[in-house]
Amino acid sequence: MWTFIVRRILIMIPMMFFVSVICFVVTELQPGDFLSQYLENPRISPEQIESLRRELALDKPAYQRYFMWIKNIVTKGDFGYSFSYQRPVVELIWERLGWTVAISVLTIGFQWLFATLMGIYSALHPYTPGDYTLTVLGFIGLSIPEFFLALVLTYLVLRLGGTAVGGLFSPQFIGAPMSWAKFIDLLKHLWLPIVVIGVSGLAGLMRIMRGNMLDVLGSPFVTALRARGLDEKTVRRHVIKNAMNPLVSIAGMELPNVFSGTIIASIVLNLPTIGPFFYSALLNHDQYLVMAFLLFIALITQIGNLLADIALALLDPRIRIS
Repeated sequence: MWTFIVRRILIMIPMMFFVSVICFVVTELQPGDFLSQYLENPRISPEQIESLRRELALDKPAYQRYFMWIKNIVTKGDFGYSFSYQRPVVELIWERLGWTVAISVLTIGFQWLFATLMGIYSALHPYTPGDYTLTVLGFIGLSIPEFFLALVLTYLVLRLGGTAVGGLFSPQFIGAPMSWAKFIDLLKHLWLPIVVIGVSGLAGLMRIMRGNMLDVLGSPFVTALRARGLDEKTVRRHVIKNAMNPLVSIAGMELPNVFSGTIIASIVLNLPTIGPFFYSALLNHDQYLVMAFLLFIALITQIGNLLADIALALLDPRIRIS
């Protein structure tokens, strides 16, 4: 088991290097650079723009800037400097990383809890009104864009007299130390982004769980368990455990999907996450902030796949033996 984990971690190193090349190339393909927005500003002379270009090392060839960036990451842990915010990229990402991770983890928990329960119920009651109802609700959630769902839910909350919309805290709690009242206020605000981000992936996970359950229910080993006289509750427990294997194997892809989903939801709901930073960096040609965010998503993807493989090995003894 430990050999498998170490081998996977070592594989991540060349993969991250390859991803860094792709991130740099993609950002370089974007027309213009950070200083392009100042070309039509009459208050800034061409000489000042060229001076800034040399100061920000934008006058150097692309391959030199790439190797300078990689060298600073490996030797100093420096992911570059944000042109827009005039601060190191690591500081900007670290400030909002906590809320981003917290919302993403809670969203995944919301997706898995309801998708698993809905999938189990649909598989145990196939082609019934309840099965059709859950399927329709799931696909409605899948088809609604996140920004539109956020606007609709915000409208409904305000229409019903609620005020806990936008941000994660009410104005009187912003900047205040954590207290029981502030925690309760956080919970009132937190459900909205979790539902908005989580609903889109709910239907897919539910359909996967339902299909897995139906496949396992029709397998010969279930017939053998019933032939041995096991009660139906025990048989269902074995069925659910086996049906969870494919679901766990795709769990690694859910984490980056949720992270990506927070971008639009964070802008609409004014959440203190990494998403608005990334959107602003794209608009302003803030190259190093964009590349650091893309690298972060790639790292999260690899870590998610590693954790999914470990969970799958713990869930299925056959994988540990092989």
